[in-house]
Amino acid sequence: EDKHSMDIAVPEGELSKAIGRGGQNVKLASKLTGWQLNVMTQAQVQAKSEDEQKAALALFMDKLEVDTEIAQILVQEGFSTVEEIAYVPTAELLAVEGFDEDIVEELRARARDALLTEALVAEESGGDSGAESLDALDGMDSELLAVLGERGINTLEDLGDLAVIDLMDI
Repeated sequence: EDKHSMDIAVPEGELSKAIGRGGQNVKLASKLTGWQLNVMTQAQVQAKSEDEQKAALALFMDKLEVDTEIAQILVQEGFSTVEEIAYVPTAELLAVEGFDEDIVEELRARARDALLTEALVAEESGGDSGAESLDALDGMDSELLAVLGERGINTLEDLGDLAVIDLMDI
């Protein structure tokens, strides 16, 4: 939701109709909704979902240092990032069957510690999130990078500090 992107599952035989000639159906639907639409077969959506669940499971086991059972519960409840565990309202975690206040507070503490450690490592390596390179942005090419660089805009933070009118001038 945050990225305004949606996966749409269609039956195998209907995929080409859903996409349309040259992608015209998907492009029109994307334009009308304002969302990026990813049309896939049901099997592709299932495989993607399984991959995402496996990744979240591994993430929780690694970053939160929990066993498979706790990680599976978190994934089944719809959690997919350490940030969600750290900042979701306590009541939402308490609503998970089998979680009491002690478990919830321990999970949140581990999540915050993992995020803090990650931020410190990024800062030490010069990878401060505000100093991320502009070339990481979708659609950024060398010509645009050069134009921005000439104006002293070298990081995402620099770009974020600009007013819309300044961007339009570029």
